[in-house]
Amino acid sequence: MMIDRLFNRELQDRLDYSPGVVLLGARQVGKSTLARACAELISDAVFLDLELPEDRAKLDQASAFFAANRSRLVVLDEVQTMPALFVQLRPEIDADRRPGRFLLLGSASGALLRQSAESLAGRVSYFELPPLLWNEVQTVAASQDATQQLLALQAHWQRGGMPLSTMAKTDAQSLRWRNDYLQSIVRRDLPALGITIPGETLWRFLRMLAHQHGQLFNASSLAVAMGGISPITVGRYLDIFCDALIVRKVEPYFVNLGKRLVKSPKIYFRDTGLLHALLGIGNADDLQGHPMSGYSWEGLVVNHIAALLPLMAGGNATLNFYRTAAGAEMDAVVDTGSERIGFEIKLSNAPRVTKGFWNACTDLQLSRAYVVAPVSSSWPLADNAQVIPLLDVARVLGVQT
Repeated sequence: MMIDRLFNRELQDRLDYSPGVVLLGARQVGKSTLARACAELISDAVFLDLELPEDRAKLDQASAFFAANRSRLVVLDEVQTMPALFVQLRPEIDADRRPGRFLLLGSASGALLRQSAESLAGRVSYFELPPLLWNEVQTVAASQDATQQLLALQAHWQRGGMPLSTMAKTDAQSLRWRNDYLQSIVRRDLPALGITIPGETLWRFLRMLAHQHGQLFNASSLAVAMGGISPITVGRYLDIFCDALIVRKVEPYFVNLGKRLVKSPKIYFRDTGLLHALLGIGNADDLQGHPMSGYSWEGLVVNHIAALLPLMAGGNATLNFYRTAAGAEMDAVVDTGSERIGFEIKLSNAPRVTKGFWNACTDLQLSRAYVVAPVSSSWPLADNAQVIPLLDVARVLGVQT
């Protein structure tokens, strides 16, 4: 089953104006599939997988290879495995700054950004591919009634958006794939990037971190749970998984309001299926009764919003959360520069908001506010405030789906 991605057009647009595009994304999130689909629309393209010895050998004389293929789109998959290439790409792009020359795919954002920042500054456009979104998966079941749609949403939430997890024949196969995937990240991919921390240590940290998903990051409690390591070391471990695009940090929204604001970031696993594997949640029944279900739903929505930001007009919107010591709170604040949009996230089919929601609306002078819940239709709460289903988040952000 082939699922059309919302991001095809964005990738093609970037190749139309930039000599190079760096497409970031976790392993097996669909970067290669998207790149090949894009390359098929171009009359002449060459695709190299840099984890294959025969393809790496073609770049033994990289400058000569690039010069010989100057008229073609060159797609380099897993480019972070050959960091020396970035130095060689700079003069080649400078020699011919025609748009759409290079498409670089990478699975480690921190490593790739550090490697390319100096060499390719001003020469490439960075773009991130997330796991499958509900808007993308939902089209497969668009003909179903409202009840079936909600059941399909629950299945998507439970399995997450990694394509092979989504399309597994059974929940058991999906869970097995996700566990194998996480073990592969910890024991193969991270060591390949030069991470020397024992795999067992990182695996234990990852499982403990899952219990902070959707909450303020508490390095001190994790440090104690890990056997008394320092909070600084805990922060370093967190950065490793953020760089690998497994975990996302969302920073608090700071405005000069004269209020005491929370300063710690919130932590979200980028894919709820991976989170559920770490928590031992194997099916929809397990998820419904789990004490982390509310935090998990919040993560699904926050990651959905984050994935849509690059597709908004202007492409410069930011995502934060807002919380004060007095209790004002908004789970997600999108700032476009011209307006602030708030999102509160509730795991309820009859959601209610607290005084803290309205206080946050006032504090932040929000132009619009939404409560995102597992519902099948929207309804108003007050002027400029609505309850909406997850499917409508793209619409209210102005993203065409």
